[in-house]
Amino acid sequence: MHRSYQPLKPVTNRYLQQRWDLNQYEHHRRKVSSTLPVVDNKGMRTPAHIQLKLKKLPDDRQSIIDRDNRLLASKLANIVCSEGLVDHWNQYSLKSLNGDKRREELLLVGHQNLAIHRRITSCQSDYRRQIWWDDWERTQRRRDDISQHPRELAGKQRKVKFAATTTEKPGTQKNSSKCPQRS
Repeated sequence: MHRSYQPLKPVTNRYLQQRWDLNQYEHHRRKVSSTLPVVDNKGMRTPAHIQLKLKKLPDDRQSIIDRDNRLLASKLANIVCSEGLVDHWNQYSLKSLNGDKRREELLLVGHQNLAIHRRITSCQSDYRRQIWWDDWERTQRRRDDISQHPRELAGKQRKVKFAATTTEKPGTQKNSSKCPQRS
């Protein structure tokens, strides 16, 4: 019994527990052997601007740069020697990407509206205006027959002026324009 595996915690299968513990121990040892030192003792790296030495360019690259510089200098000289006219007018017009589709939809709506207008104007009315007009005249005649004072005579009545019946003091005149009128 002294050679058998003794786990730290109680387990149901000692053999499996021993294998698991050994696998964990091997994994731990691999990690320890592959660790890197925490302190960096390699020394300082040489800066990039010292390694490249950009001032000493290859001949072909230097010739390309010289050509570009000459072109740029000639363009600047043309600008300086010119009268300073700047073409600042934009010759392009704004164009919508879906303008054609909107135009087609507008034409379609126009055709539909025209068709609706034709249908409305070609239909005859269900209302009989002449019947309504005859009925209105009949109603007016009945009203005139029923009423004590016909409507036609109301506009033809003359206006009657009544004389004042109040007694006036001597020496005062009555203004004739203030007489009450009855209409």
